[in-house]
Amino acid sequence: MTTTTVETSAAVTGTGAAGTARKPRARGERGLAGSLASHGILIVASIVALFPVAWLVFLSLGPDKDDYLHPGGIWKKMTLDNYSFVLQHTNFFDWLKSSLIVSLGTTVLGVLVAATTGYAVSRMRFPGYRKFMWVLLVTQMFPVAVLMVPMYQILADLELIDSYVGLILVYCSTAVPYCAWLLKGYFDTIPFEIDEAGRVDGLTPFGTFARLILPLAKPGLAVAAFYSFITAFGEVAFASTFMLSDDKYTFAVGLQSFISEHDAQRNLMAATAVLIAIPVSAFFYLVQKNLVAGLTAGGTKG
Repeated sequence: MTTTTVETSAAVTGTGAAGTARKPRARGERGLAGSLASHGILIVASIVALFPVAWLVFLSLGPDKDDYLHPGGIWKKMTLDNYSFVLQHTNFFDWLKSSLIVSLGTTVLGVLVAATTGYAVSRMRFPGYRKFMWVLLVTQMFPVAVLMVPMYQILADLELIDSYVGLILVYCSTAVPYCAWLLKGYFDTIPFEIDEAGRVDGLTPFGTFARLILPLAKPGLAVAAFYSFITAFGEVAFASTFMLSDDKYTFAVGLQSFISEHDAQRNLMAATAVLIAIPVSAFFYLVQKNLVAGLTAGGTKG
């Protein structure tokens, strides 16, 4: 063995030892300081997001309507009486029924119309298909105050005032344009070869859409359904204008019954708001698996 060979072996050994002592950081791997910073930011963001919910639950446990002015005194007199009063002595279950009928009806009808619209614009090249999508977008530019009177007149002519169907159609006019844009972007990410394969197998265009495309578009449909449900569940202006019967009020309108000109039962409002959050949370839990994928997949075309 020559001197050169020994020196080369020592150099290689030294390099290996140094490499063992200092392992190169993999791509995306954070150091200790970076991990602590990111976890700290996430903890702070979580506290900021959860604090309003926790505060609402805390206020709902106060028995008096003015406890929100002195929240420190709630600790000594926490009670569930507000919840029992709301469930037993208000129209809570009527509000629940109305909210679910309107929200689920808007979700089913809105997603169906938006999905067919988005698919048609994504796959078919009919005259004016580009302008059609921009027309849908323009409809979102009008404020509620401008739309209120003409919509009321249209529903009155159709005898749909104080009816679930009328309110569902009004909410669809808000949800469908956004959902159509969302689903159009998602359908663009699905290869066109799948449509061609469906035609080769003898499927009609609607059969291809229903049997091949929709199963692949579940994440996008989940986002559209969640948006439609939330839009209908929490809307106040249209519901308070078009629904006249107490037993047809939605939750958003029913909450207003706790506030009058000379009184405000904020403890009952807080308890009702906590109860209202339960069906929304349940719906979110059902769609959350596809929610993130649907929100990000439509942003790129590939």
